[in-house]
Amino acid sequence: MSLTSLDILGIGNAIVDVLAPTDDAFLAGRGLPKGGMQLIDTAQAEALYAAMPAGVESSGGSAANTCAVAAALGAKVGFLGKVAADQLGQVFAHDIRAAGVHFPTAPLASGAPTARCLILVTPDGQRTMNTFLGACVTFGPEDVDAAEVARAKVVYLEGYLFDPPAAQAAFRAAAKAAHAAGRKVALTLSDPFCVGRHRDAFRAFVAEECDILFANEAEILALYETEDFEVAAARVAQDVEIAALTRSEQGSVILSGGQRHVVAAQPTAVVDTTGAGDAYAAGFLAAWTAGKPLAEAGRWGSIAAAEVISHYGARPQADLKALVG
Repeated sequence: MSLTSLDILGIGNAIVDVLAPTDDAFLAGRGLPKGGMQLIDTAQAEALYAAMPAGVESSGGSAANTCAVAAALGAKVGFLGKVAADQLGQVFAHDIRAAGVHFPTAPLASGAPTARCLILVTPDGQRTMNTFLGACVTFGPEDVDAAEVARAKVVYLEGYLFDPPAAQAAFRAAAKAAHAAGRKVALTLSDPFCVGRHRDAFRAFVAEECDILFANEAEILALYETEDFEVAAARVAQDVEIAALTRSEQGSVILSGGQRHVVAAQPTAVVDTTGAGDAYAAGFLAAWTAGKPLAEAGRWGSIAAAEVISHYGARPQADLKALVG
């Protein structure tokens, strides 16, 4: 890739996804919170993997999915995330590079294996994620390449990466490098359970470092500890330059500079909601970094999200450039 610039540099967990269809009884029998994401250890990962129906394996991770979708829309994209020097690490690196994403992070030479996320999809399209972080937890400030950050118009950070302590320091390092280079910092809250685990740290980061925030309704309510969407919307509008808040079939609300844009959801048949928020952020940032107005960026986000939830897996299967026109 040319050294001139990147539109987006994603930083997040480098994970291989394993998706399998299941039912509510399977979740209930194992005490798995439907629709959420929980962290599991090696033993839990092995037991759940053995019990799951046959699945589809693909390169994943929230920010990595966003990067792949944005690249499919024509954006120039890079990604930083830690894999191990093992077979799944090679799968991840091959997949993301094949998607057109610059991936310069060196693999972990020894220690934990590459992360994997066991995703159980119920007939209603809801996904329940069980994540073994593996090598991801070793990502720290030393893995944040300031030169790579400075190349990008916006650095995009995933909330899931907040779980390991070293990663929070990495977030701060990335934000410092981005702002020093005159770039923007975007964050996705990722998951309401994740917000609940790190609410104070998230609030501080949003208020002090974040320029663009992505969140769904449950996540933004969790962040500001309210049950009123309008209260949360008013709070976030004071904290960031741009807030893009998704509301499932109600579409999305984009807040910036006292303005409010309501963007309709794109009609689609929901097969698997995995990656919906990732794809929305990708569409939004691909359009925004190309100079499109905020409402148009929201439209791109809605189209990308609708395409991704129409099939299994979080990577696009249709021509997104054609879909956005």
